[in-house]
Amino acid sequence: MERSIIEGVMKLLEDGVPLAELSIERVARTAGVGKAAIYRRWSGKEELFVDVLRAAEPPDPELPGTSVRDDLVVLLESLRRRGLMSRSSAILHNVHAQMKSSPRIWAAYHTMVIEPRRRTTFDVLRRGVANGELRADVDIELLGDLFVGPMLVRTLMRPDAALDEGLSERIVDTVLEGLRPPGR
Repeated sequence: MERSIIEGVMKLLEDGVPLAELSIERVARTAGVGKAAIYRRWSGKEELFVDVLRAAEPPDPELPGTSVRDDLVVLLESLRRRGLMSRSSAILHNVHAQMKSSPRIWAAYHTMVIEPRRRTTFDVLRRGVANGELRADVDIELLGDLFVGPMLVRTLMRPDAALDEGLSERIVDTVLEGLRPPGR
């Protein structure tokens, strides 16, 4: 049933229905379920839309755990692929744009998707400091932004910029070069 509800929302979005006009009643009608079935799973349309976006995006990756570099490359590669999907999918691009104009949906997406991804990045960086792969004096939050920033700029602000193979490795290696402890 959950799958049919998510597919119902995707169908409405494919048909060009703006997020602001998607009601739980309309989603229920399209999915062939009662409104109660939706409310049993989601507290409101904000949480439902976040799950719809998650279903359209590739899943978050499993980290190899072999080194900070390897984990950061995997995290950035996932971000690069989501960027490519957003560029090639008119629906995803449209939904992301609309979502940012809805404070409640944006807040739900931030809480349910962006923050957990940031915490994962911070955990990788803290591990790198703890095991000596990174300098001990780094600001973890700023460092996380330094890694994802170039990919986000290319994805969101420079849609004409290349998101080519190897970009994740180049970003990680460039930033890591300045973060190595002396003598490493």
